[in-house]
Amino acid sequence: MNKVILMGRLTRNPDIRYSQGERATCVARYTLAVNRRFRRDGEQDADFINCVAFGRQGEFAEKYLKQGTKIVISGRIQTGSYTNREGIKVYTTDVVVEEQDFAESKAAAAGYQQNAYQETPAPQPTMTSRPAPSEAVSDGFMTIPDGIEEELPFI
Repeated sequence: MNKVILMGRLTRNPDIRYSQGERATCVARYTLAVNRRFRRDGEQDADFINCVAFGRQGEFAEKYLKQGTKIVISGRIQTGSYTNREGIKVYTTDVVVEEQDFAESKAAAAGYQQNAYQETPAPQPTMTSRPAPSEAVSDGFMTIPDGIEEELPFI
């Protein structure tokens, strides 16, 4: 089985190209910076993984992804080789993207972009009053208060 799941941030905007021919296919290439779990001497380490997305996944990357966007991808590893202009054989390893999803909310992404080179402490959750179950509307569902997203741990 050849299956890869990665979460990281784009190191630059995707490189978008279209194949030639009767039915042009979008090809998006980008690099993900994936943090390593273990740190050496307290320093953050990352791996830089080359990814390629074809067709609809490439069009999604073209439309929505940009430098700094945190995404989760799944796909497969593909290796290859070519001879460069100097006659040297170059080996490549790419992740061919099968699925890609955002890994953070727009608000978190905006905060990351604003503080990209500054370390800031994580925001502390605030306590807000939630509606009692008796405050359910006539269809039986409770109304969700504005701002609740900040309290949820999985956003």
